[in-house]
Amino acid sequence: MDGAPLRCPGCERAHPPSERFCERCGMPLVSATAAEQPPGGERRQAARKINPEYAEGKLVKVAHADDLAQAEFIAGLLLEEGIPCVLRASIAGYTPMVDPRDVMVLESGAQAAREALAFDEPPKL
Repeated sequence: MDGAPLRCPGCERAHPPSERFCERCGMPLVSATAAEQPPGGERRQAARKINPEYAEGKLVKVAHADDLAQAEFIAGLLLEEGIPCVLRASIAGYTPMVDPRDVMVLESGAQAAREALAFDEPPKL
């Protein structure tokens, strides 16, 4: 890592470059300078490729997942489009892997997230 400061797109808190997620709200961190990150591992680049245009506003629900695995799959699809998201349990308290999750994104990325998750036709099996 180059030592560039990071910020949370949700609450705007500054973080050291060694962090990946905000302690307060759990959002993936973005470069404070919005500059292109230096080459590194493919995984690290994916985590840092959040589009700042999609990092404004309050959280809104864009999808519902039946379990954590499905929710993480959706989160991965959104991250590939540069859209940060948070996974929230639908019930309060302890949340084992089998509980449903809501996929939440910031308002500025909601329409792009819905388009990224839309299917023109059902997938063929």
